[in-house]
Amino acid sequence: MREVTVYTTHGCGYCTRVKMLLKARGIEFHEENLAGNPDAVVELRERTGMMTLPQVLVGSVLIGGYDETAAADASGMLADLLED
Repeated sequence: MREVTVYTTHGCGYCTRVKMLLKARGIEFHEENLAGNPDAVVELRERTGMMTLPQVLVGSVLIGGYDETAAADASGMLADLLED
């Protein structure tokens, strides 16, 4: 299974929802909480082009935020990306 990284911040409802979705599917993930680290937020934005949190990456593939992750789950794309 490919590594899943979830970039989050404190007090973010969508961050909580995406973590709940992944846990419900039994998908292990590494959480990077960017609260209080503006340099990490800038780095993530430069790397992904996205300015909002959460951001979910499977390996090096950017899924996006909660809505995109839920859609990828519903379509089966998330499961496909997780396979080695």
